[in-house]
Amino acid sequence: MKNYIQPGHTLTLAAPYDAASGQGLLVGAIFGIATHDAGEGAEIKAQLTGVVEIAKAASQAWSVGDKVYWDNTNRRATTVATDNTAVGVAVLPVGAGAEETLGRVRLSAAF
Repeated sequence: MKNYIQPGHTLTLAAPYDAASGQGLLVGAIFGIATHDAGEGAEIKAQLTGVVEIAKAASQAWSVGDKVYWDNTNRRATTVATDNTAVGVAVLPVGAGAEETLGRVRLSAAF
């Protein structure tokens, strides 16, 4: 097909803020995971698909299949939809303890 560009699993974007490898980032409605460190405004390659482990709100328990959103203010994943951007679904259960600050998410580049 002559109009095909790429698979779209990653995109090169301008970092919206200083980002470290593995950190979530939101550029407009595009959510991805930084594949390397980059300063604000620098080019950054963002992973848009796959299963990743990212920072989550410690006060929330997740069940498999829960919808996951990105809280760009606190730069972490959450199950709260209000004022947040849909990014995927939880693939492992995780508790609501203060020390449970990571969650596994299957990213959906469709949002």
